[in-house]
Amino acid sequence: MAFEKMIRNAFEQSENNTRFGDTPEEIAEIQDYIINAEKICIPNKNGIKVEVLNEVLTEYGLPEAKILQINTNTADTSRIPALAKAYIALDQSDADLIIARGRLGIPGSGSLLIFIDNKGRILTAGMSPSHLIHKKTIEEAVYKEACEALEKIGFKKIEG
Repeated sequence: MAFEKMIRNAFEQSENNTRFGDTPEEIAEIQDYIINAEKICIPNKNGIKVEVLNEVLTEYGLPEAKILQINTNTADTSRIPALAKAYIALDQSDADLIIARGRLGIPGSGSLLIFIDNKGRILTAGMSPSHLIHKKTIEEAVYKEACEALEKIGFKKIEG
């Protein structure tokens, strides 16, 4: 089932009061999209997040991502900076999948790591509280957020 058909079906179910939650087919559709992404990019000024995210993607048997070296500082002026970073990357790349990380909302609100498709639709996300609360390194926080995002849609680490 294509995303458009899946979204239309869910909309119609909601409209008709017949939607009672996500279906296994919907989860499988998101997984298939991520598994089959040919070009994955991460908007970032340096490679720290990219290295960690590629480590996670490998652990889950997923394709590797490439850095999209762009300055996303202007995203911090938006209401959801992480999503704004993802949209900046969407406008400046031809990626199938974008993984962006930034602040969740206002300063102090914590971090959001988000996976979006090539139309800007959110596929999954992971979150962390403010660094002052969790006291993890950026590498540890990104790792945890990425694992959370993937496991939230049914991915499991590959054994071995």
